[in-house]
Amino acid sequence: MPSFAEYLSILLPTIGGLGIFMFGMKNMSEGVQTIAGPSLRRMISRVTDNRFLAVGTGTTFTLLVQSSSIATVIMVGLVNAGLMKLHQAVGFIMGANIGTTITGWILIFQIGKYGLPLVGISALFYVFSRNDRIKFMAMAAMGLGMVFFGLQLMKDGVSPIKDMPGIPEMIQSLSVETYFSLLLCVLAGCILTVLVQSSSAALGILVAAAVSGLVPFPVAAAFILGENIGTTITVVLASLGATRTAKRAAYAHVLFNVIGVCWMVIAFPLVIRIVSWAIEWFYGVNPMTMAYADFENKGEYAVIITASIATMHTSFNVTNTAVFLPFIKPFTRLLERLVPVQKVTEKHQLRLFDAGSYASPVLGAEQSRRELIQMGKLSLELMDFVHRYCYSGKVDVADFNKVVHREETLDNIEREIIVFLSEVLQSTVPRNVVEEGRAQLRLAHEFESIGDTLLAITKSAKMVHESGDDGPVDLLKEVEPIHQRIRKFLERAVNSLENNTLVPNEEVKQESKSINAELAELRDQQISTVVEKEIDANFTLNFTGMLTNYRRTRAHILNAYQAMNGAKADLQD
Repeated sequence: MPSFAEYLSILLPTIGGLGIFMFGMKNMSEGVQTIAGPSLRRMISRVTDNRFLAVGTGTTFTLLVQSSSIATVIMVGLVNAGLMKLHQAVGFIMGANIGTTITGWILIFQIGKYGLPLVGISALFYVFSRNDRIKFMAMAAMGLGMVFFGLQLMKDGVSPIKDMPGIPEMIQSLSVETYFSLLLCVLAGCILTVLVQSSSAALGILVAAAVSGLVPFPVAAAFILGENIGTTITVVLASLGATRTAKRAAYAHVLFNVIGVCWMVIAFPLVIRIVSWAIEWFYGVNPMTMAYADFENKGEYAVIITASIATMHTSFNVTNTAVFLPFIKPFTRLLERLVPVQKVTEKHQLRLFDAGSYASPVLGAEQSRRELIQMGKLSLELMDFVHRYCYSGKVDVADFNKVVHREETLDNIEREIIVFLSEVLQSTVPRNVVEEGRAQLRLAHEFESIGDTLLAITKSAKMVHESGDDGPVDLLKEVEPIHQRIRKFLERAVNSLENNTLVPNEEVKQESKSINAELAELRDQQISTVVEKEIDANFTLNFTGMLTNYRRTRAHILNAYQAMNGAKADLQD
């Protein structure tokens, strides 16, 4: 019986290798995401109703971020925020499942002994380079080196197991000859993936065991099917507390993988023979019958078994996508039936991405920008509510309550954006993303402040309306033109944010000064009216307060332009 020290000699390198492997995948993913950040943003924004483009986007996106879990969690966040439709998300999920198979193909390159030197060289560039692009390229390369070094450690760690008493016999007993034994292997793969919370890490463990001769190819193929089910747990967790549409997107991932595994289990004997035929045609060896002991060159065995696992993984996801692709619309309708529309209107708020958004700060910044666009549009709606209550001639308590509710909504969104961006910007991100995050924080504050000033204007108008004096109410209508002008000033800012364009600083400055001048003229006219006529003092206070708050609204809009243009000095009053 093996001693405790022998168990430790197996356990410690394996755990250490797994940790390095997972940390390497994280670094590689973050490095690639940062380098390809603008491309990823454009890619997400161009997801269309074309199912093939949606699948292609999901595949390419996952190839770049090196994680189907991150890709699908981000997708849930996009659906949650209303930035992606359900049928688009279904196509994206299919593509993400294909994209994640790249990990197996990367591991075919048996360069574990070069992993540590790659880590060392890349670390030097990462530490000493001041160029952001070189720094994050080095980070991605360092992550790749960790992946291979971690895999080598895991392989060396588990390798002695096959020489322990009784282990060779147990390996021989592993089979998928019956559907029961096949389902046990699928279940084991699923449990392994749930435990490590990463299909790539589970694949790394499987490959490390396979190249050491511990797991034969048929069993590894069954494990692959189980891993495709286990990886869905991440997206399900990310959907908790999300909108109904986001839950549908999460369940789409689960159903897509589970149904795919079900029909693949039924067709497993045929599928595995087709994969084995392809490997035998390319390498000249049948992976179903080859044995670790028969290879003098263990590196050759490692390449063949890894290629076999990668082929099985890719074949499953490509075939499953091909089967589902014609049925995206019926599949979407099924999801809508399974998760019906909620009768209670869901509260508008920032739809945080949970783990996925923090794992992809570049895309997190884009998601918060989209929320800021919605925040700007809510501010415009708030101005319309204020106009209707103050100047329409119909004093409706419901309109006043809408102003109060919308101002509270802006407060909530600002609070959540601050929490969200504070977390995102604590990650390793390039300077340009940090600067963008700071600008977004300022922009959120300005939109929220606009809500505060508009609420104050409405309260002042409420006091005038409640006075019951027709004279002051008529004077109040003189403010309507400036209200509409300030709204147009705000609308131009929101359109600039939405279209990612800049309004020339000089134009912004001139419009701001002109609005200021008009407000000053209104104030002078009101003072003259007070002198000439008997005007109630309370009306004077409320009227002056309205003009002051319109001036503040204009100032906050000007600050919003400053945040977007990054030209504070040019736009100062």
